[in-house]
Amino acid sequence: MGVFSRRNLILLSMLGAGLTSCLQRFKSSKIKTDLEGIIGQKVNIETQDGLLPAYYALPANGEEFPVVLVIHEIFGVNDYIEDICRRLGKLGYLAIAPHLFFRLKNFAQLQDIKEIASAVLENTSDAQVFGDLDTTLTWVKNSGKGKMNQLGITGFCWGGRMVWLYAHHNPNVKAGVAWYGNVIGKSNALTPKQPIDIAPELQVPILGLYGGKDQLIPQETVKQMQQVLQTSKRDSEIIIYPEASHGFFADYRPSYQKQAALDGWQRLQNWMRRIEN
Repeated sequence: MGVFSRRNLILLSMLGAGLTSCLQRFKSSKIKTDLEGIIGQKVNIETQDGLLPAYYALPANGEEFPVVLVIHEIFGVNDYIEDICRRLGKLGYLAIAPHLFFRLKNFAQLQDIKEIASAVLENTSDAQVFGDLDTTLTWVKNSGKGKMNQLGITGFCWGGRMVWLYAHHNPNVKAGVAWYGNVIGKSNALTPKQPIDIAPELQVPILGLYGGKDQLIPQETVKQMQQVLQTSKRDSEIIIYPEASHGFFADYRPSYQKQAALDGWQRLQNWMRRIEN
């Protein structure tokens, strides 16, 4: 079933009540990154299907900056994702997060995790996502603020899977960091390939950050991906935090684990230095 297997949808149904309650209680990031020294703004980007909403952040001073695409979770661009853009802006990047589910007109009203997952899985193709990310980068290029030869990508959960795939799709990506994104799943017309399928020919170094107690991503699939990456042409790597569960970086959810999150964020900063070389 693409991003989530039937097994994972069953797990989501088991976790759904708690996760939905959590989302209602924690509507925004607990970590608050201010705008001192940076600019953070919303923008609408023209596509053939209408306006693609996005949020971007970049340093307030300077002319051009390395670019980082930020790919949201299955919950879309919320305060938490916007805050991540601001964190990257503080580090000197132009970070932009497009809302890749904008075609789902009632998406904002969905509260049940099973409804959200089903809406996304049944209506969002990988090809469509690639196109929206390509369009987002065209907007960045036209803004004159991004160094398009210094391009990185990071993403979380649903977006973590897209990190692997988009890095394969776009040869201009120089480095990526995938946070707990599925690597193995059943392929269909919407999701024809999975990360493990493209791993042997991946030209972009990807850092995968995964939890050892992830209830949605089986450990055996992560270990399979590690083995396949050993045959790839670039130095991709997967780090497993033994005590972390799914969503360990999401500070607005009970799954947040500070130690793993801080270590992962530092690893992201080190990894992203590759795009400036």
